[in-house]
Amino acid sequence: MQRLEDLLQVADEVVAAAQQAGATVAEASVRSGRHLSTKVRLREPELVEEAASRSLGLRVMVGQQVAVTYTSDLSPAGRARLVEDALELAKLSQPDPFAGPPDPSLLSRPEQHVDLDTFDATMDAMEAADALARARDGEDAALTYDPRITNSEGSTFSRASGESVLVTSGGFRGTSHGTYASLVVSPVADDADGKKRSGYHWAAKRHLAELADARSVGEEAARRTLRKLGATKIASTEMPVVFDPDTARSILGLLASCVNGSSIWRRSSYLEGRLGSAVASPLVTIVDDPLIPKAPGSRAFDGEGLLSRRTVVVEKGELKTYLLDSYAARKLSMESTASASRGSSGGVSPSTTNFVLQPGAMSREALLAGTPRGLYVTEMMGFGFNAVTGDFSRGAAGFLIENGELTRPVSEVTISLNLDEILKRIDAVADDLDLRTATASPTFRVSGMTIAGR
Repeated sequence: MQRLEDLLQVADEVVAAAQQAGATVAEASVRSGRHLSTKVRLREPELVEEAASRSLGLRVMVGQQVAVTYTSDLSPAGRARLVEDALELAKLSQPDPFAGPPDPSLLSRPEQHVDLDTFDATMDAMEAADALARARDGEDAALTYDPRITNSEGSTFSRASGESVLVTSGGFRGTSHGTYASLVVSPVADDADGKKRSGYHWAAKRHLAELADARSVGEEAARRTLRKLGATKIASTEMPVVFDPDTARSILGLLASCVNGSSIWRRSSYLEGRLGSAVASPLVTIVDDPLIPKAPGSRAFDGEGLLSRRTVVVEKGELKTYLLDSYAARKLSMESTASASRGSSGGVSPSTTNFVLQPGAMSREALLAGTPRGLYVTEMMGFGFNAVTGDFSRGAAGFLIENGELTRPVSEVTISLNLDEILKRIDAVADDLDLRTATASPTFRVSGMTIAGR
């Protein structure tokens, strides 16, 4: 692809220029992208936004003095200025004894990089009119689904595509490209007490042809909105809590932040020093897997050029590893898990890819049927989590489970329990995993949590 070749040439030239200017280590990442976003509200266009972007991020080291900087000016003059600024910043920085590139023997080669099918060549051809039509179809399906749907917060269709390259003075040269399309429909219904109840549903895929039909997305958004009608508080109690895939993903995201190597060496995670110990129920196995075809977080190599690999983070409840880039690995006297992520600015830090709680063998329906009484959580509000202690408390909404069935809607309650206990009390995991997002989980049940209501 010509775009990738052009970006590689820019990166090669910048790395060579930085080395000539005195950099011991030079790493250049160059990105370009295109984005189209459209929104309709009450069937009328409200937004059409199309943009292109490009950036050049540079990380340099002079000995163990490090600097990162970036620019959107890819002209020869802009690149020269970037190199000059980076070297000047590096010479002003304090030496860091843990700084350094990965071992060159660990760097991957282009022939090792597998094609993960993350790019759809037809994506850029989609015009604004087609995108608006999809957004309009989704909203129209919601508005016509039931007369109680009286308003809308809008329907948004977006598509994005981009390319990136990474070149390092250690000898790595890698390229990647990807696409993504999404549709979000957000209808509003009138409740009997005069309250407005808003809901939403969304779909997203790497390939346009695999995206769910717009009308089906709108109809599901309407169903999810209507089922919230009549929501009330329940009495404060302790009972089992079932998290649907969206809220379960939020819980999993909290754990992701706590197994991040940077959090561990900074001593800002309750999981510090817990390797090899039980941190969750034996039903819980969590994997960070960048090699899933077409998944949102897939990549052939990490932000430092190491070959991507599947990492089991928690196996049957036992914490097996943290997610580490080279720097965090040195700080912790461990080995990198090829979890480096490089931002557009050129900075590097550990991150997840496809961070997934592995599905169980039972259906969601069977899980609910096995819950005599509990709370089924479909939404969480606010941010009440302390990563150092694991304490968790958030506003929630969903449905009461009675005799194994969802009954009346519930709102304005607070659920709380330490994250360590939440994970250890998981006593059922369903099979309804959906990889719409890079952090993903099936439905799961926690045997007991404190619920504050009326």
